[in-house]
Amino acid sequence: MLTAITRSVSPAIGRCELEYLERRPIDLARAEQQHREYERCLAELGAQVIALPAEPGLPDSVFVEDPALVLDEVAVITRMGAESRRAEAPSLAEALARFRPLRHLTAPATLEGGDVMRAGHTLFVGASARTNRAGIEQLSRELAPFGYSVVPVEVRGCLHLKSACTYLGNDTILAHRPWIDMAPVQHFHIVDVAPEEPWAGNTLTVGGTVLIPSAFPATAAKLEALGYRVRTLDISELMKAEAALTCSSLIFEE
Repeated sequence: MLTAITRSVSPAIGRCELEYLERRPIDLARAEQQHREYERCLAELGAQVIALPAEPGLPDSVFVEDPALVLDEVAVITRMGAESRRAEAPSLAEALARFRPLRHLTAPATLEGGDVMRAGHTLFVGASARTNRAGIEQLSRELAPFGYSVVPVEVRGCLHLKSACTYLGNDTILAHRPWIDMAPVQHFHIVDVAPEEPWAGNTLTVGGTVLIPSAFPATAAKLEALGYRVRTLDISELMKAEAALTCSSLIFEE
């Protein structure tokens, strides 16, 4: 069964961490509604949604992708680069423990799930402001027994690797090239985002459907023209918190 773990929006989301965007007021009620629509969409696409309660004291806690990485054999609890977010991990680890054995990254490693793009048994990991070399090396050691290869990718100009690119399946990546070193992924077929939509590289593929924010209609149209089944979602309030579609769920086969 396809399972998606989510967490309700924190009432403190307005105090979220920001790296590349200017702070703007976030309409909490609208952000909550958008997140519920996101959860409904995942359910309609076949996922069993497990919604964890909001963490009032943790502004970024709706973004469950960053504290953990869930693979077929194991779940890795990361050590986030944003120190203010590290308290998000324990309750998420508790929820994941019923599905997978757990591994934990430790200091001096920092790594956030938004920097990990999986293509089969290869994990491309962004070397970013939030993920350091020690984190990449530690992840590689933890996952080597399960047959995974970990490939570093330099990130520049955005928060995480998956802010710039996501895997669409069939050796294809959607990307905004200026934000990453393309050399490690040069053997993939690259679909470029629309030039006027640099933030459109983050999509979420569930059950054969590519989800993309409604803020990026040109890139959505490009994907549709290539034969992808596309569905758009309004996450405009969450995007003010530097969010993207992959951020708000951990999706895996139970």
